Amino acid sequence: PSFFFFFLLQIDPKDYTFSGLKDETVGRLPGKVAGQQFVIQDCENCRIYIFDHSATITIDDCVNCQIFLGPIKGSVFFRDCKDCKCVVACQQFRTRDCRKLEVFLCCATQPIIESSTGMKFGCFQYYYPELALQFKDAGLSIFNNTWSNIHDFTPASGENNWGLLPETAVVQDYVPLPSSEDLKAVRISTDATKSIIPVTRGRRQKSSDESCLAVFFAGDYTTANARKLIDEMTSKGFQLVQTKEVLMKEEDAHRVFQQCASEFIPVLEKGPVVALEFNGDGAVEQCQSTINEVFSGTKVFVSESKASGSQDVDNFYNFADMQMGM
Repeated sequence: PSFFFFFLLQIDPKDYTFSGLKDETVGRLPGKVAGQQFVIQDCENCRIYIFDHSATITIDDCVNCQIFLGPIKGSVFFRDCKDCKCVVACQQFRTRDCRKLEVFLCCATQPIIESSTGMKFGCFQYYYPELALQFKDAGLSIFNNTWSNIHDFTPASGENNWGLLPETAVVQDYVPLPSSEDLKAVRISTDATKSIIPVTRGRRQKSSDESCLAVFFAGDYTTANARKLIDEMTSKGFQLVQTKEVLMKEEDAHRVFQQCASEFIPVLEKGPVVALEFNGDGAVEQCQSTINEVFSGTKVFVSESKASGSQDVDNFYNFADMQMGM
């Protein structure tokens, strides 16, 4: 008990609050928030950077701010904010009574907006060396990102309260890199190809009616292998539509992999699978040949034909959405 009391004395709420700031650049370096909760309120014309993982973050009554929030284990809640531009990674995302927020988002569950208008969303794209470990510490998978699957709690008839940012949107044009000396120490890249989160098309219109499902099974190199396949495919002009990391049981394998299920059931016990959907004419053939060339020793499920590809994708994501309680 004495140690716990000592720990409580150590935590000063002021270290975890930005309040009443105007025209300032402020932030927290990696290791400085370390999973605590954080409060941002009544800030105007500020640039705010939290380069660490946190428990939850609330953002109230902020106007014309640019905000970066590293991985949040729980929820981030924006209330009564307007004209803000943000980069956010979280388990749950909510807004209430907000106007004109533009958000590059990574969210593990369906993002929810309420009584909010003029909301625009894009896929999270960001890198600095500590970010991968911060995602782990926050219990977030880099492959579970439903950034474009927005639920509007209070839709108005005939009006759309939200939309997607242009595909060409560049993070730095919205949330510039920090200019203050102490925050410059963080080695940031906003290059989409370096992003810790694979950049996905999400709900945007697909360019082709051909999709391909590739599934990697748990092992030491699952993440690296999935990233490698994404790099190979996107460099050839195919689009990554969505990604997912989820545990599968034997009955799920029968539903998703159908006649090939018995081949994959033994490896399901090792841990979650990582699934990728690629889109584009010739995606299945290209995906198969890349997997044969680059991952010859690795067990990977890949769609057999153009005819079965879209069905594989539907089978997998229907199962995954039920699993994630979407």
